[in-house]
Amino acid sequence: MPLDMRLPGKLDTGDEPLLSQARPSSDHSDERSVEEEDALLTGQKAQQPRNYGWAFWREVGLFAWALIATVLVILFAVLYSHQQQTSKPTPSGGGWKNGRPTGKRNLVFMVSDGMGPTSLSLTRSFRQAETGLPIDDVLVLDEHLIGSSRTRSTSSLVTDSAAGATAFSCGQKSYNGAISVLPNHDPCGTVLEAAKRAGYMTGLVVTTRITDATPACFAAHVNHREEEDRIAEQEVGDHPLGRVLDLMLGGGRCHFLPNTTDGSCRKDDRDVVDLAKKNGFSYVNDRKGFDGLNFGSNVKLPLLGLFAPTDIPYEVDRRNMNDVYPSLDEMARTALAALKSATEDSDKGFFLMIEGSRIDHAGHGNDPVAQVHEVLAYDTAFASVLDFLDEDDVEGVLAGTSDHETGGLATAR
Repeated sequence: MPLDMRLPGKLDTGDEPLLSQARPSSDHSDERSVEEEDALLTGQKAQQPRNYGWAFWREVGLFAWALIATVLVILFAVLYSHQQQTSKPTPSGGGWKNGRPTGKRNLVFMVSDGMGPTSLSLTRSFRQAETGLPIDDVLVLDEHLIGSSRTRSTSSLVTDSAAGATAFSCGQKSYNGAISVLPNHDPCGTVLEAAKRAGYMTGLVVTTRITDATPACFAAHVNHREEEDRIAEQEVGDHPLGRVLDLMLGGGRCHFLPNTTDGSCRKDDRDVVDLAKKNGFSYVNDRKGFDGLNFGSNVKLPLLGLFAPTDIPYEVDRRNMNDVYPSLDEMARTALAALKSATEDSDKGFFLMIEGSRIDHAGHGNDPVAQVHEVLAYDTAFASVLDFLDEDDVEGVLAGTSDHETGGLATAR
């Protein structure tokens, strides 16, 4: 059999290389080779021509549509909000005009005197532990917390209640101890006085003396908070503007009684209760008298209710003397109902200041037991005010704040 003898690596001229196929060169082969060589020499990737197909342009179209839709939704929301603010009707017939509210309105201003963030934290944890609530349970106050404020007076980095309440009531800062007077001792008009002059009904509810710094700053003007005898006189109508208060509920009876009677702490023999009655006030001074008010349905305004010689006891003690002293929540609900009834046929509403007064005292006394119960009592009253505003057919606003922290309360492990 003949053998075909060939040397390795040698091909006949007519043979084709293994795997070789006829493949024409690209018209751009030389150009591509040059680009690839430049990329190798320079280290920069050669730019390849892009082919923008249907999928690419589809995504561009979807993105543009989403962007336009988002802009339109934002514009619609802004226009709708503006329309609601400038022309929305209210159940009481009020509305908005030129960005300002019109019609009947009620304003409740609440002050948690001396309460700082740690007071809330301690009270929250105490309530959870005492009643077996989960660790994510919160106070009513927590659900409405929107921020914090920096407070100071013109005379100190740490404000007291007098300068703090002067800032609240007048909108201007003053020195510690000032009762709605400026650093030059000129009196400043208060929001309560402005409300009264505008035809609104007004009231104060506290658990300290009704002549104490915070309530005094809304309805009196003296150079120092210790002038409680004079504050009492102004609150019942011996005032440059006349009577500016329609309702007062709290303690501090001793400043209204002449020093010739038992239970007085006045330095003179002026009978301020008698002065109040001459100015039209009805007067109650004990639990029986308070119960007779029937939670506001049996109130004759103006009303002066003084339920303790000085301060109403701490809530941790008061709850064991409920037959003697009304609670902050009871007084708040009574005041709300009384003022609502009194303004039923008026085109004006009311202004009411409610203070959780003795949170401050518990802080000064470094008494955590008293403090958590005072905060809980304030939280209960806060919830009652919210319920009232939700159920009332008159537009109403609740604003709550603290004037300062007291006692340097800290919690740590």
